[in-house]
Amino acid sequence: MIHLTAQVESFTAVQPEIAALSGEHYDALALDKELVPLDPDWDRYRELDARGQLCTVTLRAQGKLAGYCIMFVLPELHYRTTLSAKMDMFWVTPEYRGRMGGLRLFRTMERELKRRGCRRMFVGSKLHRDTSRMFEAMGYRHIEAWFSKVL
Repeated sequence: MIHLTAQVESFTAVQPEIAALSGEHYDALALDKELVPLDPDWDRYRELDARGQLCTVTLRAQGKLAGYCIMFVLPELHYRTTLSAKMDMFWVTPEYRGRMGGLRLFRTMERELKRRGCRRMFVGSKLHRDTSRMFEAMGYRHIEAWFSKVL
């Protein structure tokens, strides 16, 4: 049986592993690919990581990267005394889904963000790959809907 672990890691340290999975992640979830090509600004991610404004939790199966969650950690512009975390992205590779990996990722993320002093955490779900049930089961509330339009 494969054991999945979730742990906080430095984005800078795991960026090459995340980059190796980013194409699969993009292919599975991105919309409007013909107009919005994948082109991560890895330098900016590393800058945010160095400033403590990024939180990265990885999911590993016997040492191999099986998923990740990346959150931006910043005081809110409307509530500058409130440190909040907003999800940038999360991914669990298909072969490790259904093994509670997503729950492990987010429980570990919650503990780390609470340790850092975050008061609120915002997560999202793609409508065409809906993970709302997991978030609702973890106590998250559906608070807003976003819309996209190609210009």
